Amino acid sequence: MVGRGRYEDPWHDDAATAGALQPLLAAEGWDVHVHGTSPALLADDGLVAATVGRPDLVVVAAGTGRSDPDFDGDDAAWAAFHTALAGFVTGGVPLLALHAAANTFHDAPAWSGLVGGRWTDGTSWHPPIGTATFDVADPAHPVTAGLGPVEAFDEQYCDLAVDPGSHVLLTTRHEGRDHPVVWVAPGPARVVYDGLGHDVRSWASPSRRDLVRRTVAWLAAR
Repeated sequence: MVGRGRYEDPWHDDAATAGALQPLLAAEGWDVHVHGTSPALLADDGLVAATVGRPDLVVVAAGTGRSDPDFDGDDAAWAAFHTALAGFVTGGVPLLALHAAANTFHDAPAWSGLVGGRWTDGTSWHPPIGTATFDVADPAHPVTAGLGPVEAFDEQYCDLAVDPGSHVLLTTRHEGRDHPVVWVAPGPARVVYDGLGHDVRSWASPSRRDLVRRTVAWLAAR
């Protein structure tokens, strides 16, 4: 699910992210459908129902939002979309939330609870983008067991507001502090937040791609 309309921003090319992720997942046997966010996308007679039905996995790559979010509907027009998305996740559809998904859907207060954390304006931040290392915090979890440090040209999200009940899988170190960047949300829904993936340069990293393969396999219990 790609951020479009009120959930796109000038810093993230979510369509390019989908373009990098689609062949990666297809190679793992997934039938991948890419859809831009719209108020009717998840309606009973919407595009997802017509092309996918009930999905086996939802991946959200969406952004902070436009400065004129009401151009494609106000909060009320989008309420059914958020209700349907939350219904999928709480009803058992696994969710992978990528990068700026920690800073999207501000009109849906329940979103940060589903994801297990949020970017907080004025507190969360990142140093300039560059080659960064993301270290395994729990080597026993199925996602990270046997996974070494992930190295990628990417942003290091720092000081995200992480739910105390979230299970941290990877951290990144900056100026002597470790910052959680990948975690399993508290549940009971099966949700992973992955803070990597600012742009397509992140996906050039073999270890970053391996992390996503592992995450998706665990989410879908494959």
